Amino acid sequence: MNRYPWWKYAILGVALLIGLLYTLPNLYGEAPAVQVSSGKVTVKIDSSMVQRVEQALTAAGLKSDFVQFDGNSVRARFNDTDTQLKAKDVIAKALDPDPSDPTWIVALNLVSRSPAWMASIHALPMYLGLDLRGGVHFLMQVDMKAALTQRAEAVAGDIRTLLRDKDIRHGGVSRDGETVKVLFRDTATAQAAQNLLADQLPDLQWTQTSADGEVTLAGTLKPAAATRVQEQAIQQNITTLYNRVNELGVAEPVIQQQGADRVVVELPGVQDTAKAKDIIGRTATLQIRMVDESADAREAERGAAPVPLGSERFLDRNGQPIIVYRQVLLTGSNLTDAQPGFDGQTHEPTVNLTLDAKGARIFKDVTRANVGKRMAILLFEKGKGEVVTAPVIRTEIAGGRVQISGRMTTQEAADQALLLRAGSLAAPMDIIEERTIGPSLGAENIAKGFDSVMYGFAAIAVFMCSYYLLFGVFSTLALAFNLLLLVAVLSMLQATLSLPGIAAIALVLGMAIDSNVLINERIREELRGGASPQVAINTGYERAFATILDSNITTLIAGLALLAYGSGPVRGFAVVHCLGIVTSMFSSVMFSRGLVNFWYGRQKKLKTLSIGQVWRPPTTTTAATTASTKPAVKR
Repeated sequence: MNRYPWWKYAILGVALLIGLLYTLPNLYGEAPAVQVSSGKVTVKIDSSMVQRVEQALTAAGLKSDFVQFDGNSVRARFNDTDTQLKAKDVIAKALDPDPSDPTWIVALNLVSRSPAWMASIHALPMYLGLDLRGGVHFLMQVDMKAALTQRAEAVAGDIRTLLRDKDIRHGGVSRDGETVKVLFRDTATAQAAQNLLADQLPDLQWTQTSADGEVTLAGTLKPAAATRVQEQAIQQNITTLYNRVNELGVAEPVIQQQGADRVVVELPGVQDTAKAKDIIGRTATLQIRMVDESADAREAERGAAPVPLGSERFLDRNGQPIIVYRQVLLTGSNLTDAQPGFDGQTHEPTVNLTLDAKGARIFKDVTRANVGKRMAILLFEKGKGEVVTAPVIRTEIAGGRVQISGRMTTQEAADQALLLRAGSLAAPMDIIEERTIGPSLGAENIAKGFDSVMYGFAAIAVFMCSYYLLFGVFSTLALAFNLLLLVAVLSMLQATLSLPGIAAIALVLGMAIDSNVLINERIREELRGGASPQVAINTGYERAFATILDSNITTLIAGLALLAYGSGPVRGFAVVHCLGIVTSMFSSVMFSRGLVNFWYGRQKKLKTLSIGQVWRPPTTTTAATTASTKPAVKR
């Protein structure tokens, strides 16, 4: 009745082993490290950087614990800060011979001291949030009205081009805020224009009004289109911020949307607020120029001759030089969108660009005059430009829709589209909140949070062991198992732990032990009812499970609501809260019963349970006295 099969004990053993393995890295502390990340949005880092860093350290006679690639950066760990500082200088000189134009950002950082074999199986510690590690916090307001105004300005140019191409006369196109107005002299012309614009610009809704012999068409973005413009603007801004923050060497930046028009930027470990503001507020621009394909330019690319007059030398993403003319044909202000796609005939990956009306006119003229030649798209940042791509013009391109193709993978097409979109902010942003948290305060927060969890656990353990005796010990062990699993899952997910997360862990301890209290009290009820110990154990667990499940589901619903609609600290609390509910269900029911079955399950003649005082209702026996009365007899 109260015996677990071997496979259930095997599951518990594997869970315990995984919990220990993925919790341990959080106990090793942090070691000094050097982090290498890309310093330019046109340069991607890959695993080959590991070998370059190792070669530089070996040549300088410096020894590292290990060098690893984590997807976005390469980190080399060292035993002490002196070696760390020397290694930073050595790596910087090896990777960036020209300090004035660094391709790679070499920054000081901290990584876990856990053994390399743990890191190889991704047994890594949780990230620490801003309030635990220190750093800077920005709350930025995105000017959504400016994004809609920019869209309306681009639409106004498109309208002029469409009406001119169809030879429809109008009295002028103007913009009033986010509304575009077109004047006509008669209703017939206005109706023809409205039919054309409704077909070509489906994102706009049109209204026609007449006054003083003139007809006015007023176009505004449909609600769905306006929402899409705002969402694209804030996502592009977030992507641009990620690209810029890489230069700061922040390993785990938090850049996320808050509400409809705000962005939270948290940079743990960064104490230089002025530098962070300079990086975040940086502007980048796109330029389109023609490639100089003359004989002199070819010689200049090989370094055998000077750059021809009227041209400039830039490098592409692969580090190859390209000579382009100084004349700027188009800028990033003419580019409205860039998305990856596929060619309709060859099915090759492509990058699809959308230009505004002015850019479409210029691009049509340029491509008609330069079929078969190369056009370079350059990204300028801090006054220095790099070639993102340099495709060949196959034919005249009209309509403002440009397709770039040729020997690209799907990922490369997506990366190039991202670079073109994220060259600059889609809408202005203002910093409306700024604060700095020092590392000493972060360490104090960690100590206080750790103490709160440990003292809470100790208090619960003392109460349970004194009130429920051996079953209290089982409950305490199940609670420890739950805490172990929760920390392990958070580490496996590489979650960011903050003060609200620690508060959620402390709350989970109280919620988890509540399940064991229900089980123990249910077993006591069965014993009071006269059930044998083995039957009381079995019935107690089975009947308590439904109550435990109901209470945890309702609590989980509340946690999921916080997770779905909360942001920032509330969301961090909700993540730990929901995970804690799931782990507590497993530990309080399956693990604690496994301990009880292991201890009591094989005792066939079990007479008592060590579960504390079982209060039974007093049994009162009342003696019934019967009195017989004889009826009176009349004489």
